[in-house]
Amino acid sequence: MPPEATRLTDVEVMTLEAFADTIIPGERRYATDRAIAGAADGGGAVAAGAVDLMVSEEGGIGGLLPTLVIGLNDHAQAYAEKHDRTLDDTVPAFVALDFDDRTALAAELMAPRTDEQDLWVPLAMFSVMAWDTGASVHTTEALAAGHPGLAAMGFTEPDADGLWRFPDFSYRRVLASPHPHTTPSGDPA
Repeated sequence: MPPEATRLTDVEVMTLEAFADTIIPGERRYATDRAIAGAADGGGAVAAGAVDLMVSEEGGIGGLLPTLVIGLNDHAQAYAEKHDRTLDDTVPAFVALDFDDRTALAAELMAPRTDEQDLWVPLAMFSVMAWDTGASVHTTEALAAGHPGLAAMGFTEPDADGLWRFPDFSYRRVLASPHPHTTPSGDPA
């Protein structure tokens, strides 16, 4: 994590991991993992770097994360009371919810036209961005580390020099001719 990134407490990290895992689930990192529910095989949003992306300076939401964590845990506590759930008070309230309850609460928070939708949808989008793009690290680093989202999508490895070239057209045919002033490196004239 770069020095400019937001520093989070263990409770904040655990809560954000549980939220990210609710958006794109993965397998537990170890047997007693509470943040990751283990609702899917392979790495999910957490393994894809969702929290790293959330706290990054480039992400622009780092300063909001402690407040969002408080709100998320407050909502989880209220959800538990409303649905007669007993929460383990040794972990944050959102983490203490089982996966189905986390999913139901997230759906409530992000439902169209809810008062706080504008808070929770962007947070969920960071989980999706981390999974889809590996945006918390350079793409070549993500691929070398076996990034779960890029691997699941079959993202093409770069050539030996670290650049991507695509000798085969994705539609198996040329769709358009290059502009006559396009340079050999592909730059427009």
